[in-house]
Amino acid sequence: MNVVEDAADADVPVAHIAAAIGEPARARMLYSLMDRHARTATELAAVAAVTPSTASLHLARLKSARLVRVEAQGKHRYFRLDGPDVAAALEGLRVLAGEKPGARFVPTAPTRLRAARTCYDHLAGTVGVGLRDRLEALGWLSTGAGDELTPAGARSLEKIGIDVAAARAQRRRFSYPCLDWSERRAHVGGALGAALLALALKRRWFAPDLDSRALSVTSLGQRELRARFGLRV
Repeated sequence: MNVVEDAADADVPVAHIAAAIGEPARARMLYSLMDRHARTATELAAVAAVTPSTASLHLARLKSARLVRVEAQGKHRYFRLDGPDVAAALEGLRVLAGEKPGARFVPTAPTRLRAARTCYDHLAGTVGVGLRDRLEALGWLSTGAGDELTPAGARSLEKIGIDVAAARAQRRRFSYPCLDWSERRAHVGGALGAALLALALKRRWFAPDLDSRALSVTSLGQRELRARFGLRV
């Protein structure tokens, strides 16, 4: 097989996924699942403004492309994104869709979402980007070819309460720069980003919104982020 044939074969799965995302109703379904809440086909039909039968066809297409997965609970079936890599791809596409080359960046995200929100299972928004900046400034995160904890960073995060070894052992990327759609800069993605957010929620540094991906920084969170990372919010 020659190089052209190899390239053509490699393009097939990419085209399959792109076509699945590219239909507007399916795209609305996918982005509604970015808050990590599972939804039924009926709920997703309402989100996409299509009939239940049409929603079922769309969801079957998304499932075949490995963009969503189904979880059964009793008589009900719930749909979720099929992992953080799907969420990262959707976040990246949102950036591509909202920015014109050479155009001056003007944030259009609602204020609450822009300040702090979840990006699937890690921290995004102004606070998320600021935290990554602070990890780099402290010498805890190396951001050269990609994000990687330094030895000093691993020791410091372990002291805070993050199990770095357990995060590394997960079957996903440990850490990577996830491009933030509202800030157009990177926040911390991967297992490390998820561990940071999980700790922050457990310690009640953030209060999650019940109806969206927005997070509110608590007064305790403001003190802890400033004391532990030098991040003022």
